[in-house]
Amino acid sequence: MAQLFSRRATTIFRVVLTLTPLAAAAGGGLTYVWLRSDAAWGVGKPAPQPIPFRHDLHAGVLKIDCRYCHTGAERAADAGMPSAQTCMTCHSQIWAGASVLEPLRTALALDTPLRWRSVSRLPDFAYFHHGAHVSKGVTCATCHGRVEEMPKTVKARTLSMGWCLECHRDPGSRLPLHTAVLATAEKKQPSGQAPRAHDTSLLMSCSTCHR
Repeated sequence: MAQLFSRRATTIFRVVLTLTPLAAAAGGGLTYVWLRSDAAWGVGKPAPQPIPFRHDLHAGVLKIDCRYCHTGAERAADAGMPSAQTCMTCHSQIWAGASVLEPLRTALALDTPLRWRSVSRLPDFAYFHHGAHVSKGVTCATCHGRVEEMPKTVKARTLSMGWCLECHRDPGSRLPLHTAVLATAEKKQPSGQAPRAHDTSLLMSCSTCHR
């Protein structure tokens, strides 16, 4: 019986059989690496805003407290965005007629909210409470980076579940106030008794963030 395929065709077929699973494995590996990269999570990317607000000017040069604009940061789940009324506290006298502030004047005249776009918004299935974190000593820069140095506000951290869990596993060593908290705990403990370690069981529970 005559040979159906030439020796060359057989060789090519064997090469394809070998390379196909290798290519699939390589593609899966590259996808895995990409999904864990900063670029995949939008780190370093700004969001289009109705007004080109500069954190480096307001929070950096002028030293305006974050809580002046983000009023819910200390007590609410959502830190909140500044309203037109908040902005006009200053801009009714400073740069009052600047064309770049036209969306601000329009929002105030029509009594409609400014449509700020968050660069750090979490998906709806992830519960996050700003007040709970701030009260424990977590600073704005921990999650949002050095916004007082940003001409355009960009996402500074991935804010992925893995990134959050790194802090939840060992919160004490990552808090700027860790040293002060330990010093206070040591003073409150009876003589010769070490302060209790952080209980992270609740922080590691799925239901804490997924409700």
